[in-house]
Amino acid sequence: MVVEALAVGVCGTDIEIADGRYGWSPPGQERLILGHESLGRVVDPGRSGFAVGDHIVGIVRRPDPVPCPNCAVGEWDMCSNGGYTERGIKEVDGFMADRWRIEPEYAVKVNKSLGLLGVLLEPTTVVAKAWEHIGSIGRRSFWDPTTVLVIGAGPIGLLAALIGVQYGGDVHVLDRVTTGRKPELVEALGAIYHTGTVSDTGLSPDIVVECTGVVPVIRDAAEAAAPGAIVCLTGVGSPFTPEGRLTSLASDAVLKNLVLFGSVNANRRHYYRAAQALARADRSWLEQLVTRRVGPEAFAEALERGEDDIKVVIEFAEL
Repeated sequence: MVVEALAVGVCGTDIEIADGRYGWSPPGQERLILGHESLGRVVDPGRSGFAVGDHIVGIVRRPDPVPCPNCAVGEWDMCSNGGYTERGIKEVDGFMADRWRIEPEYAVKVNKSLGLLGVLLEPTTVVAKAWEHIGSIGRRSFWDPTTVLVIGAGPIGLLAALIGVQYGGDVHVLDRVTTGRKPELVEALGAIYHTGTVSDTGLSPDIVVECTGVVPVIRDAAEAAAPGAIVCLTGVGSPFTPEGRLTSLASDAVLKNLVLFGSVNANRRHYYRAAQALARADRSWLEQLVTRRVGPEAFAEALERGEDDIKVVIEFAEL
């Protein structure tokens, strides 16, 4: 199936790959086309069942060819042997091109009414999976959580807070920024915004969704958490720090889905849940997550984070 690119979201992973700190090019090649947060329009559906003009998002991960037991049943986000590939990240070119091909089974149709905001589907899958796993772990015992602490008010943190509010939690968000769009977006959700340290919040959260990957913050969150609490790590910190060994442990927790517990990527079920979360969200709130739009010619600018940036989007074509 051939797809016309409409937009691609830029995230920290893209910046790390462009800096040479992460990512793998396809076998036998020296470059990798970036872009894993996609939004496209079908131009040639072939025999896919899609129609010309449909808006779609590409699923990022592909199962390993062996496959492992998880990949064999469609849970490729839990791949146990590391043989998976990922569009725009690991060994397969991404969606940052005017046209791209995709297998129909890895395409997800999105409602055209979302417009450009359809590009938020992939990052929303990350937190949809995280919340699903939090619920699964919580069922290990009697559990009646109330207080949620989200650490980091970037796109993942804000989307995690959105779902937490949708689930009826008492949601708090901690970030370094003291003024501007991030506090306003948190307050617009009906959540409470904090700055400073975890201990400064005075909270003993039942659920922590940690989105920074910063080891001292992870440690502080674990210390503050209530007995029986669940701490989900979605952020991967740089290993090039004085606490490199601990940071590597945190990275492993995320990338290997270990329990303390880490969560990365998503499968088709999480795309469905993410679409539900976006459909329930206030459209005007979602629109504020996209803080900058640039054309492909300004790709380098898209990789430069501004102080007030949340989600930067590269627009390839008009909707």
